[in-house]
Amino acid sequence: MPTSAKPRDAALPVLTKGGTNPRILVADDQEHILDAIQLLLKPQGYTVDTVRSPALVREALATTSYDAVLIDLNYTRDTTSGQEGLDLLSEIVALDSTLPVIVLTAWGNVGLAVEAMRRGGRDFIQKPWENERLVSILRTQVELHRALQEAERLAAENRLLNVQGRPEFVATAPAMSPVLEMITRIAPSDANVLITGEHGTGKEVVARTVHALSLRVSRPFVAVNTGGLAEGVFESELFGHVKGAFTDARTDRIGRFELADGGTIFLDEIGNVPLRQQAKLLRVIESGEMERVGSSRSKHVNVRVISATNADLASACGSGNFREDLLFRLNTVELHLPRLRERREDIPVLALHFLAQYASRYRRQVRGIEPAAMQALIQYSWPGNVRELEHAMERAVLMSRAEQIQPADLSLALQRPAAQNLEELSLEAVESILIRKALQRFQGNVSQAAEALGLSRGALYRRMEKYGL
Repeated sequence: MPTSAKPRDAALPVLTKGGTNPRILVADDQEHILDAIQLLLKPQGYTVDTVRSPALVREALATTSYDAVLIDLNYTRDTTSGQEGLDLLSEIVALDSTLPVIVLTAWGNVGLAVEAMRRGGRDFIQKPWENERLVSILRTQVELHRALQEAERLAAENRLLNVQGRPEFVATAPAMSPVLEMITRIAPSDANVLITGEHGTGKEVVARTVHALSLRVSRPFVAVNTGGLAEGVFESELFGHVKGAFTDARTDRIGRFELADGGTIFLDEIGNVPLRQQAKLLRVIESGEMERVGSSRSKHVNVRVISATNADLASACGSGNFREDLLFRLNTVELHLPRLRERREDIPVLALHFLAQYASRYRRQVRGIEPAAMQALIQYSWPGNVRELEHAMERAVLMSRAEQIQPADLSLALQRPAAQNLEELSLEAVESILIRKALQRFQGNVSQAAEALGLSRGALYRRMEKYGL
């Protein structure tokens, strides 16, 4: 029960940045306590959610963001020791160490207060409480929480703009705003990230950007095209091998996971990992434990995993081609990249970026793009996305005879539908068309497309890279 004391600033509502009311979660097994706190806080400008058990606290935190949490230490299972509430406090702090938790209990004592603070509680209030003190503590903690969140966001955005050595990440189109926001939020954490999107949308650039903005930036970033690894060398490439493990193992070799220890490993084309190898991959992601091929000695690695795919992994799980438990480990956070034709505002910026890059590399005096050529770039559908645009600009720089790129330099005519007269096309153009049609036929499944074309998966990957597909 609250005391009769009233807060001095009761008429002043608390509003967060942008005018949104702070949202508070209150947990207590007694209905009248919940009602009293609601009556106290709502006039102060708070949105209050109430629950009556630790299980409901967990559910609420899993679906809603809060500015503070007030929890009772005693529930129906145990009414005196406070253990149930202390365990819940530890869970909340482990979930989000920045979320302020204020503890309420009718059986308050110094021992419980000390233990609650030791476990990460921000303050301790004994029932019956003083309204003024409760509101004052809550206001202080909410303001501090929002200040820390804003500082974190600004720091991440600042790093996004100023980190040296990171890949150039062009994203000015509205369709890219959610991507940028998500990157600034997740990069400082160690959460595993699954990046999805069509071939050529820039998944590796995003992965490198996330690493550059993380606390692991001083440690290695190791990229692996898992889809291009033959099954026979998969384990050796990822986990290493010892001398004599197989015929060609003449020396010990360190694997990619060991190389990335303390840093980030980027597993590209994760959807093409053979089913037999997925269990071994799952083990190292779950436990950090792995063995080199031919060794029985376990090694521990501390690696953040960022993976990427253009495949529908949920469907692959349903058909039995991808392990569901592995997917759960990979997609703690899922980041989807839009197709280039869905972010056309970025095409001029990207084109000029690639122009400058390749003009410098090839020492060509090409300084701009003629308006008609830029219009052609903007109107083209770009089935190969950013990667295809990059290859087109590289080719244009090499072909250009003037200071500005002309429409003819872009060779976009080579990308016309395959229904045209094949006699008009070069061998490379025909090959590019056939590969694109095979990938479309098999919904981007590289293994199936390679089999239909009579190529190895590695050979198809090399041609896809060549043609910007």
